[in-house]
Amino acid sequence: MWLGGIMLISFVGLIIVQSSYIREAHLMHESQFNDLVRRCLFRSARVLEEEETNRYLLESISKDQDAVDKSELRHSKIEQAIKMQTSCKRIPPKSYLESLTDKTALEATSQIMQKRLKVRFREEKALLDDLLMRLLCDNYTMPITERVDFGHLNAVLERQKDLLDISIPHRFAVVDRSGVEVYKSDGYEPNENTVVYSQMLFPNDPTQGGNYMKIYFPTRKTYVFSMMKSITPALVLSGLLLFTFIVSLVMITREKKLSQMRSDFMNNMTHELKTPVSSISLASQMLSDDSVNKTPKMISHLTGVIADETKRLTQQIDKVLQMSILERESSALKLVELDINDLVVNIASNFAIKVEARGGDIETDIDADNPFVKVDEVHFTNIIYNLLDNALKYTEGTPMLKVRTWNEKDKLFISVTDNGIGIRKSDQKKVFEKFFRVSTGSVHNVKGFGLGLAYVHKVVTDHKGKITCDSVFGKGTTFTISIPSAAI
Repeated sequence: MWLGGIMLISFVGLIIVQSSYIREAHLMHESQFNDLVRRCLFRSARVLEEEETNRYLLESISKDQDAVDKSELRHSKIEQAIKMQTSCKRIPPKSYLESLTDKTALEATSQIMQKRLKVRFREEKALLDDLLMRLLCDNYTMPITERVDFGHLNAVLERQKDLLDISIPHRFAVVDRSGVEVYKSDGYEPNENTVVYSQMLFPNDPTQGGNYMKIYFPTRKTYVFSMMKSITPALVLSGLLLFTFIVSLVMITREKKLSQMRSDFMNNMTHELKTPVSSISLASQMLSDDSVNKTPKMISHLTGVIADETKRLTQQIDKVLQMSILERESSALKLVELDINDLVVNIASNFAIKVEARGGDIETDIDADNPFVKVDEVHFTNIIYNLLDNALKYTEGTPMLKVRTWNEKDKLFISVTDNGIGIRKSDQKKVFEKFFRVSTGSVHNVKGFGLGLAYVHKVVTDHKGKITCDSVFGKGTTFTISIPSAAI
């Protein structure tokens, strides 16, 4: 049994290590999935913010361009009016670079260009700052329902999921600054066990509390486990190892049990065979001893002992020989068609002598309309005799036995009922096992090898029949045999 203990400790240790590995792998893949989802949500919010900014800039530029066009048109008209009132004489510009060297001219030109670029940069920066401030002031006060097209938001989410290879469906909702769900997609019904991810929309708005997008994935757990493909072989091997361990443990336990039963059987058989042999040997010695006064009465007594013990020894040998049948997968049966009603009546009549010797009675209830079956006469006679013998041995007081036959559909039933000590529920499934003997309680001197019911079960099974045990502990037992009826 120490081998089974070592196997158990090893397997438990392996299971603990394997479980730890699986748990860590699951946490790692779950963390990776969470990171992917957060990146997807951040990118989606960033895309919405960039699209809103671009849209506002384009609208602002378009408005400014219209204003510039109108201003240029107005200045053009003024210049035309001035030209009509003044002289058109052209005065050539004075050149300030004529007296300078070429190098000095380049440096001066560069400084002038840098100054102009700085002025232009400050003007453009001021323009952009103004545009951004107007964007923030104009948009963040607007309700989220006017700033976001929820269908477009769903399309953005799908596009970002594809980029990050998140290939499972999602459900999402949008919550405004007041915490009210202003939109939720079809099927958005999270429960207390649902992992919901949250992402602020337009995080650069100058407000403390913003609008949020909430999203969850209905098949998240399945998807995370599908990411753990590398542990599948380990799980399969662990399952095979568990199966092998259980089978090995069962086989070891069964072999140990059978070994113990065989040992008990050999001890019991030795005792059972030794007793009649000793009685026969003693009687023979007394008959051959000249010093013993051999009266006719003594001779009759000694020969009777020899005959009884020889008969008892023969019965014990027959039971041992039944083991050869139990060891074979299929018995060599000589099937003949028999009338079971007649067979049961004859066996009960012969057995009645033993029952009446204890002050009891045996009753036969012959109800089978079609009593003909194809059976091996010798073996079938033995199994009915074994059932009656067990019923008598395991009855404490006055034995009251009953043998019954009847038909149901295409089957013939034979039952043997006693008023004995009964069999506990825990033992009823074991009574047909080899070497198993039911605890007899206060019934002593019950001899046997634990082969009788195993032999009965084997013979009935070889006849393509079934045998069942129905017992109430302390009240009695009924064994019922069912076998196919012969065609009428």
